[in-house]
Amino acid sequence: MNQSAHHIAIVTGAGSGIGAAIAERLAHDGAKVMMNDIDEVSVKAVKDKLISSGIAADHIAYQVGDVSHEGDMQALFARTLETYGELSLVVNNAGILQQKAFVDVSYDDWDKMIAVHVRGCFLGCHFAIPHMLKKGSGIIINTASQLGQIGAAELVHYATAKAAIIGLTKSLAREYGQSGIRINAIAPGPINTDLVLGLSKDWRDAKAAQLPLGHFGEPSDVAATVAFLASDDARIYVGQTLGPNSGDVML
Repeated sequence: MNQSAHHIAIVTGAGSGIGAAIAERLAHDGAKVMMNDIDEVSVKAVKDKLISSGIAADHIAYQVGDVSHEGDMQALFARTLETYGELSLVVNNAGILQQKAFVDVSYDDWDKMIAVHVRGCFLGCHFAIPHMLKKGSGIIINTASQLGQIGAAELVHYATAKAAIIGLTKSLAREYGQSGIRINAIAPGPINTDLVLGLSKDWRDAKAAQLPLGHFGEPSDVAATVAFLASDDARIYVGQTLGPNSGDVML
């Protein structure tokens, strides 16, 4: 039996890109997955695809909501526990991306970027940890970015938000590691998703030229990293930031 088979998981931002790939990987590994996305059309399409690929209909569900809204996140966790009666894995993955020169970033641009990424991760952890403390175990994986480690021109607000996620992850890991909760982050490099492909061609070409591998990764590469962190093979990984990043960051 695959090590992910026992999981009851929440994956936010699962309607496309990395989130969809994570949900697909976990479901095919045998987990029951509650997907979240703000776009019902896209997340329903992911659910239908998974069912058509052989995933049992009662092993995959979704809840529409904005991860930066407390009420939506509370409803997501309540629906998961109501549907599956348990929760063992939370992947705080939802995110947005916007390319702008720093001087053109508006207050609203900044606030939205921080809200979706940082507040979204905060709320995901805020609702997960009390439940995990009661049962004495659980796994949380937060999606950061290699740009949160090295920064990026024209993506200052994005890189700042992702750096905050890394700090949040490390701090929570120190606070709750001895309580049986493993909290880690992933920091993907450039991945071939609609969000990244929405960046300018000049930016993408320059970034690809900087990478030791010379090319971007695929969502499935990131999903494989999540599957590892969700498994018993990662039992001594805590407070770590794993980087499926084509060599953009080397630690």
